Amino acid sequence: MDPISSFRQFLPPAASLGGASPLGGPGLTRGPSAPSGPIPAAELQTLNPEFGFSAPQQTGANSSFENTLANLIHGVNDKQTAAGDAVRGLTSGQNVSLHQAMLSMEEASVSFQLMVEVRNKLLESYQELMRMQI
Repeated sequence: MDPISSFRQFLPPAASLGGASPLGGPGLTRGPSAPSGPIPAAELQTLNPEFGFSAPQQTGANSSFENTLANLIHGVNDKQTAAGDAVRGLTSGQNVSLHQAMLSMEEASVSFQLMVEVRNKLLESYQELMRMQI
């Protein structure tokens, strides 16, 4: 299955009424087995706990920006470590499926890209503040 076809299953029902789809190609049809909406967080946690999905935590009154950034960096590091472990398990013949290894690698890649973009925005903001005249 190519990447475009795999993303088509997540399109809203309005996109499946015919005509051109946003991803190109003919209109989409949804069968009875197609997902009807987002999966609740409780169901995602029961699907495969090895992926480390966790619901967003509520921020407390004593949570600081520094702690938030530190948690982001530690989360990215954990995902990178899990991806490395999955690849090592796959190559050494342990009970790790190719799908699981690829998903953990992509999850680590996307989380790293997000962290880099957050860093870039923070750096831009800092530079803008330094250019301001008082």
